Order: sequence, then C-alpha cells, then structure tokens
Amino acid sequence: MKKKIIFIAESINVNDSSCTKCNVALIQNMASIGHEVIVYHYTRRPIHIDNIDCRPIKEIKWSVNYILSKSQAVFQRTFEIYVHHFFEKIFGFSFTLFNDVNSIKRTIKEVIKLNPDLIVTVSKGTSFRPHYAMLSFPEVHHKWLANIHDPYPFHFNPRPYNWVESGYAKKEKWFGQVAEKAKYASFPSQLLKEWMGSYFPNFLKSGVVIPHQISEQKRSDAVLPDFFNASKFNLLHAGVLMRPRSPKGLLEAYSLFLKNTPSAQNDSALLLLGPVYESHIGLMEDYAKDSTTIFVQPYHIPFDLIYKLQKQVSVNIILEAKSEISPFLPGKFPHCIDANKPLLLLSPYYSETKRLLGNDYEFWAEIDDVEAITSHIQKMYTSWKNDKANFLLNRKDLIDYCSESHLIKVMDELLS
Repeated sequence: MKKKIIFIAESINVNDSSCTKCNVALIQNMASIGHEVIVYHYTRRPIHIDNIDCRPIKEIKWSVNYILSKSQAVFQRTFEIYVHHFFEKIFGFSFTLFNDVNSIKRTIKEVIKLNPDLIVTVSKGTSFRPHYAMLSFPEVHHKWLANIHDPYPFHFNPRPYNWVESGYAKKEKWFGQVAEKAKYASFPSQLLKEWMGSYFPNFLKSGVVIPHQISEQKRSDAVLPDFFNASKFNLLHAGVLMRPRSPKGLLEAYSLFLKNTPSAQNDSALLLLGPVYESHIGLMEDYAKDSTTIFVQPYHIPFDLIYKLQKQVSVNIILEAKSEISPFLPGKFPHCIDANKPLLLLSPYYSETKRLLGNDYEFWAEIDDVEAITSHIQKMYTSWKNDKANFLLNRKDLIDYCSESHLIKVMDELLS
C-alpha cells in the first residue's frame, strides 16, 4: 500500500560518508517499492537524487547560536586555543549543532503540514541533528522512525572505538529520549539493535532491522586507475582505515603469500584505496615502495570509481577492528554482495558481517591472524586460477536481504 514517507536527512551527498551512501540507497529503494518519498536535507549545497522530490533545508544565518559558533571558529583558528570542549561540558553540544537543530526544526513544521504517514530521520555518522530536532514535536512521535547507523554516544561503542566525549552525560540523556519517544527505531544490523538495546531497553521493543540497501546505480563513466589490470588476481580494500583498523596483518599475509607463490608476483595485486589513519601510512608505504603488486592511495576516492572497481576485482576485503564484537554492518557490505565477488572478511568472531555470511563461510579470519589470512589468499588464488569465470560469491539470499524484497516485508509490517 502506497504511503507518504518523508525523510529528514543531514546530507544526501554520497561522497561525504559511508553513512550518507547508505541513507541515499534506502531513500531510493523506499521510492522504488512504491511509496511517495519526499526528502528534506541539510546538505547545504545544490544536490538531488534522481526521480526523488528533494528539498533543501535552509540554515539559519542570523541567530545567537550562529554568531557564537562562527565567533568560536574564528577564535580557535586565530589563537589555536580550542574551547569547544569547555562549552560542550556545560551544554552537552556545540553552538553549531544547536543552530543546525533549530534550522531543521523550522522545516519540520512544514513537514507536519504535509500529513505524512511516516517521518524518517537519518543521521550522518554519529551526528543525529534530525533526531534531536524531532524531539520537539511530540504530536508526530507516533509517526517517527529514527534510523540509527552506529552506536551512540561514543562511550557506548565497543572497544576499541569507545571514548568519553565532553558532555557525555547530556548526550546519553538526550539519546535516551530518542529511544523513548520514537515510535520505531531502525538499525542496519541485528547485533547493533541488540547492542543499543542493552543500554536503552526500549530499542528492543521499537527496533526493526533494515540492512544497508543495494540500490540501482547509474552506469559509471569513471576512469579506472592506470595501475589496475583487470586480468590479474586483484584483492581490494576500499574505505577508511581508521586507527583501530590496522592493515598490518593483511599486508604481512599478502607478502607471505607472494613469498610462498612466486608466480603470483606477475598476476596478482593488493589495492588499498581510501583515507588512512596517520599511524598506518608509514607501514603501508614501507610495504608498497619496493613492490609492483601493492598499490596504496591513502585519500578519498569517488564512490562511483570504487563501486566500479568492486565489480571488476577478484576479491573484495572487509577489514574491521580487533575487538570482542563488531555490531556494525559496514556501509560497503551491500556493494560487495552486489559485486558478486568472494569476500575476504577480517573481523571479530562476533560480527554482523560474519553472522550474515554464516558460520560455514570459509574466508574469515581475525584481523591479526596472519597464518589464516595467508591460507585464505592462497586458496582464493588457486580457485581463481583454476576457474576465473566461476570464482564468485553467489549469495542470492544476501542480495535479497539487502534489497527491495526484504524492505517490502519490513515496511508492510511497520506500516500496517
């Protein structure tokens, strides 16, 4: 049954974060299953999604919070004295956030007049400005679905991502209000729903799982890099390598694989593309400087190029931090599933990606288990060498899970 669904998004620029890519894919699929979709977005630049009614949210430019936020930014830039922690300890959040939230509130008044069947607030990483704004409108809380991409606040992240922010107690209290007031909360992963539900029990009642979506992509005219040779056994890690996501075990394993299999020097490559935490750069450059098979580009790569590469490489790599648990569903998971290339999963034993692939999935190892990673690369290389055409992931169940067929079931249940 067709419903009017309004998204309030912090951004719809797919190149600014993996979270935004996931949000845009969800918006596209929500429209493709037949709902009337309108998107109000705070991207603050001209941008749209094909065939979707996208309406920009205007920033309030003259207010006390706006003036204070700009004054603080000028002060910090001029004197290199960072005072935002001091203010956040007092108020819980920044002046910029308060001004942004007030800008979004003004738009929500317009949204209510449209009498939608459902209002979906989507975040950008660990920024939840639309959620904060929605708290001020109890008259539509019964129509509110709060999408939660990652754990929040930061001290509720699993190790090693957890740290205590300035104003953490106020942030925790505020997010507790989201848990209590939103009619529904959507999570991209079952483990994340359970994880957040352990801190905010109402999420266990209101929570639904809507995995990151595979959405139809336009044919890309992105030019593949010169170092990429599609005829080789290419292993690709695309995405941010944050401090806890060390590539050391992968680099050691790949080097050991080359040592054990000299012939692979001529027909294999390891591609590490995307922003890298500073402490990893030296390590990666040491491995890459004398190598003709390791290629590192430690900066942002446009999404359409990455998506094109994911479909043409031999193996896609998902690399997560060393931890007891990883409740996150990586934003690139649906793209890797759609690419239909085998996945080399480097993650904790308890991870959402491993849960979805299943306990019988062969090519999984802990991030620092060099012996196991080397063995997996060797087996994958041998399989690829023996039958390139059929060296595929072949997981239709996961394609269905991350696409329209499963989304229809969830939304029918939610909107019935």
